[in-house]
Amino acid sequence: MRILGIDPGTGILGFGIIDAHGAKLELVDAGVIRTPVKQPDAERLFTIYNELTEIVKEFKPEVLAVEKLFFARNVTTAMSVSQARGIVLLLGQQHGMELHEYTPMQIKQALTGYGKAEKKQIQEMVRVVLKLKEIPKPDDCADALAAAICYSSSIIG
Repeated sequence: MRILGIDPGTGILGFGIIDAHGAKLELVDAGVIRTPVKQPDAERLFTIYNELTEIVKEFKPEVLAVEKLFFARNVTTAMSVSQARGIVLLLGQQHGMELHEYTPMQIKQALTGYGKAEKKQIQEMVRVVLKLKEIPKPDDCADALAAAICYSSSIIG
């Protein structure tokens, strides 16, 4: 089963694609989509939509695991992240993917067994679970892979 994990954001959106063969997980691809800070929101969202569409067409994931917006100190940031999440959810529907949303606490719990784990612990678990030499960079990429791993652990756990 192919899983696309997303860490939503407007400036940087992380994505991670893994294949799950039972308990065995394999990294397929991962990275980020960046948009210019000064660009109008509509253009940034259009870029995210177009680039994610290309990723979905190329890798054909069956499942979409998205990190939920749980808390934001800044209302403007929360709004833009919510808009990016909307683009992601729309794209998932358009491509017939099974959708699963997880709070940061649920992802931390799935990867470490502790819902308040530190970011570094999550990143290290992503590296260990996927048998990578290094922690995926930037953080948004590792967070997206963590969302995908969270889904995989729910189907085998």
